Amino acid sequence: MMMSLMPLLDWYEVGTPVVFWLSGFYFPQAFLTGTKQNFARKEGLSIDTISFNTILVADGSNLTHPDKGAYVDGLFIEGARWDKNKNSIIESRPKELFTTMPEVWFQPERSRKKPENQYICPLYKTLARAGTLSTTGHSTNFVLPLEIPTEQPESHWIKRGVACVLALN
Repeated sequence: MMMSLMPLLDWYEVGTPVVFWLSGFYFPQAFLTGTKQNFARKEGLSIDTISFNTILVADGSNLTHPDKGAYVDGLFIEGARWDKNKNSIIESRPKELFTTMPEVWFQPERSRKKPENQYICPLYKTLARAGTLSTTGHSTNFVLPLEIPTEQPESHWIKRGVACVLALN
């Protein structure tokens, strides 16, 4: 409980954080929608034309506030692992179920197309890969699809059931 309150206390006392702990939000979809809204208002665009370019940050130690979007952490990957040297997901080690992901920059862009060599990885709040539709029409568990660099075809990771999650319990 205290872990989820500390970032909010720091936010209040110190100011907007450089990296947001996405796992600490009860409804992370709202935070990400707000990030899109801020960009859309700043650029005078319709929010429906905005999508995220998800950039995995190899070394998050020198991050500063981005001009657009938000840096987040607190993501885990199941069924694969992140290789910072290859800047790509690769096979898991034996008996390794989950690994942490690096910080992710959710960079909003207008009318973008899916880049090459990306795995469209589902991001869930919990390990239960199912949810129900809330009254807002959003899933109670699915957050959004992440674009993760890969050297393998997307079907390779789909067959392995690779997904990212915000909480391991």
